Amino acid sequence: MSIEKNILSRTLKFISMANYLDPKNDLAFKRVFGEHKHLCMSLINSMLPFENPIVSIEYQTGELIPELADLLRNTIVDVRCTDSEGKQFIVEMQMYWSESFKKRVLLNASKAYVMQLDKSKKFDLLQPVYALSFVNECFENAPEMANEYFHHYKIVNVKDTEKQIKGLEFVFIELPKFKPHNRAEKKLHDLWLRFLTEIDEQTKEAPPELLNNELTREALNYMQRGAYTKEELAFYDRITIDLMTEHSIISDLKKKIMDAEKGRAEGEAKGRAEGEIKGLAKGRAEGEAKGRAEGEAKGRAEGEIKGLAKGRAEGEIKGLAKGLEKGKVEEKMQTVINLYNANSSVDFIANITKLTNEQITEILKQNNINC
Repeated sequence: MSIEKNILSRTLKFISMANYLDPKNDLAFKRVFGEHKHLCMSLINSMLPFENPIVSIEYQTGELIPELADLLRNTIVDVRCTDSEGKQFIVEMQMYWSESFKKRVLLNASKAYVMQLDKSKKFDLLQPVYALSFVNECFENAPEMANEYFHHYKIVNVKDTEKQIKGLEFVFIELPKFKPHNRAEKKLHDLWLRFLTEIDEQTKEAPPELLNNELTREALNYMQRGAYTKEELAFYDRITIDLMTEHSIISDLKKKIMDAEKGRAEGEAKGRAEGEIKGLAKGRAEGEAKGRAEGEAKGRAEGEIKGLAKGRAEGEIKGLAKGLEKGKVEEKMQTVINLYNANSSVDFIANITKLTNEQITEILKQNNINC
């Protein structure tokens, strides 16, 4: 048994012994917030800064972009609902961060906003859309953002941020940065974030604060392993394995890219230094020999020495750069082959390597790999 399969086997065995499931898992998240309106409404009210809390919601069915569902699996939202005034809410759980995630959130929210025109022909009747995204990784890594987990985006005037174009608002919450506080005015805000960050397969006993609140206590009941059928648990495990595999592939690829960039930088520095030393030494020796043999004037000899040294140094640097570029192409071709052998789709490989589908297909054909 391979190391990877052994790790997955131990993981599944550990999950099967757990009392609770992880609410961040797609199946569990939808069980709590996609099937129980009052819990979803409580979560939204506790996270979004409304002056007047919403009092009722209705779930919206169907994908926002069905034609892209297979191609962009991560664009499928977890929960979409509308309140009594027509405001729409898109609630998502993103396990792993990527730079494209913000654009996907913008795409989903914009689509929801535009789709209102199917029901209304008047622009002034369009209702705002709020995208609430929980992210299980840190993405704001600047030192000044070390303790900032709540990020609220609006469309505002750059010089006067009080002036806002209403219609789209976005809230991103970095779960790993959240630290519990004893804040009476934000009690449910903290409790729901504790529910998402402290409950998982390793939880043996739920925190008393979550058990003492009727809403989070009910949500905990839906996280009990015994509340799911055998088929549902198998699907839960499949989601967990897929996420682990995807994260492993992306992590390995990022490491290879970082190692390649480091090696390329070190190679360029070393090649440049060695090239300059060899070029100067060789140019100086040849220039001095030629100057002595021909007996030319001192100034003329020094000019030839400097010209020869510079020319050889630049030539060696350019040759080194071409060699490095060739190595980069071969490395990218090997990355395509490795990802395809790992059952990655051509679209996924294209997104990672920045190659076109046609280039990827050609690389696979050159290596006698059918696709």
